[in-house]
Amino acid sequence: MAKMITLFVVCLVLFAFINVSANFMDTFLVVGKVYCDTCRCGFETSASKYLPGSRVRIECKNRDTNDLAYTVEGVTNSKGEYKILVNSDRRDEFCDVVLIRSSDPMCAEPNTGRDRARVVLTSNNGMVSNTRFANSMGFLSNEPLASCTKILQQYEFSEDQF
Repeated sequence: MAKMITLFVVCLVLFAFINVSANFMDTFLVVGKVYCDTCRCGFETSASKYLPGSRVRIECKNRDTNDLAYTVEGVTNSKGEYKILVNSDRRDEFCDVVLIRSSDPMCAEPNTGRDRARVVLTSNNGMVSNTRFANSMGFLSNEPLASCTKILQQYEFSEDQF
């Protein structure tokens, strides 16, 4: 009788673990940063500043119809980082994190090409972790900093290339 009770308890614990694991695999944490391109050069530099309080949105679209199937918004923290929880496996949908609004009115123009980041939100892809890291996204400053020429020289660019 004791063996039967032990077997029942082990099966119950195993079933609970499998159930929790299955639910965990359908939850994803999307992590990324939003920055201000203070040199208007199209990428992050040592002069870039990160934007707390900026808004981003995850948009998932149906692969066949391109209709919006899922959205969730987030706000950057004091370091310009966002963490957005997605509570469902988006399977075959195309999902992007997109810029919504900058917290800095002097740096509010979305940088084309850096205004969205593709993320894969399915557990059917071989990835072990449920954390998805999106590329940093940026807004362009209204005016480049005076120090940008020197900063771009560190990257071996000249000002006339931009």
